[in-house]
Amino acid sequence: MNICQKLFLALFVLLPLTVVSGVAGAQQPVYSNAAPRIGGFDVKQVRKLTAGTELNFTLYGTPGGTAIISIPGASGRLLLEERETGFYEGIYTIKTADRISTDSRVTANLRVGNQVASVVLDEYLIASAAKTKAQLKAEAVAAGVLPRIDRFEVAPNQLTTGYDLGFTLYGTPRAKASVKIAGVKGRTFLDETRDGVYEGIYTIKSTDRIAADSKVTANLRVGDVRSSAVLGKSLLASSNAAPGNRRSARQCANCGVVEAVNVIEVKGEGNYLGMIAGGLAGALLGHQVGGGTGKTVATVAGAAGGAYAGKEIENRMKTTKHYEVITRLDNGGSQTVSYETDPGYKVGDKVRVEGGTLVRNP
Repeated sequence: MNICQKLFLALFVLLPLTVVSGVAGAQQPVYSNAAPRIGGFDVKQVRKLTAGTELNFTLYGTPGGTAIISIPGASGRLLLEERETGFYEGIYTIKTADRISTDSRVTANLRVGNQVASVVLDEYLIASAAKTKAQLKAEAVAAGVLPRIDRFEVAPNQLTTGYDLGFTLYGTPRAKASVKIAGVKGRTFLDETRDGVYEGIYTIKSTDRIAADSKVTANLRVGDVRSSAVLGKSLLASSNAAPGNRRSARQCANCGVVEAVNVIEVKGEGNYLGMIAGGLAGALLGHQVGGGTGKTVATVAGAAGGAYAGKEIENRMKTTKHYEVITRLDNGGSQTVSYETDPGYKVGDKVRVEGGTLVRNP
């Protein structure tokens, strides 16, 4: 058997092999049908809006989403990183070409699957841009629109990652309510569940520094006018408290169950050596068939086909795999975590998300 016959036999064996790409033997990621929710959106106010100044944004919401900040006058948008389950954070550095004003209406969008939730930042980027509290209060009293906080309460709980603190505020109806906890980045929105009754839950993160006596401030806003109240109660549940007195027992926002394990095969990119090697083999094969002009055509066709075959063979040899584990969270959201090697999880395993990876949950 001469060299041409050997090359032909090798190509005949290898060419029928199918080069696989995309998802192999697994379903596509599944997202929650529930609409995404933004539970808090905040900025660390700055002294001036000049080039080099950093605007630090935080957002709380549905986990496993894509959070993007739009700032009027900025040259681009800001993609927030999900630092922990449902907690997104990012910094935008003002550029010389930006034209951001003190009253720019900053918008946050949170996309999960094909659904998007949006919210507008309800405070100025510059702390000094707002009127003084005395001015606002005087104007509000004169107009008879000063928001009123009648009562502010908390359902105490364990101050451990994954536990919930439930807040309730009673006051002026049809206003905007939020809570700021010392030791926590950003603010948490409260929803008006009934006329004048606002409720919300904050899930404790591993980066929080919350103590039983941490200062918690509630804000109730109507237009630009705000009223505030400080919580006068411990955040830590008493060890002898009856279970019925807790609004929130152990609720782990970053816990869930493995819903799917996807094996992703990515076809590598063949280089020119693969094309040349295949082309030479094809040229040799083409030279063995045909005669005269036909011989030349066969040589060219063989070279082209051989180059393609060489590239495809090399692509197949360079195919890599990674694994995507999709977790259905207890709060209804979905989280996808990627691994370079088989993580060993199977559908139905109880897990929790910590630091962007999965750990088994007993």
